[in-house]
Amino acid sequence: MYVCLCNAVSDKTIRSTVQRFQPQSIRELKCLVPVGNKCGKCIRVAREILEDELNRVPLYEEIA
Repeated sequence: MYVCLCNAVSDKTIRSTVQRFQPQSIRELKCLVPVGNKCGKCIRVAREILEDELNRVPLYEEIA
């Protein structure tokens, strides 16, 4: 499903980015994936996906 239509960013792209880089805020996510930099309608859904994935993935400190 496309989350950001302006930049053609899918939920899979956001999920994989969060799993790989673990951004802790929507601001950090925006540095990695082009969401919310045009119309901004995707920010709410992107934030929900970010929070959902962060709750699933253990932090690097917990793994090491």
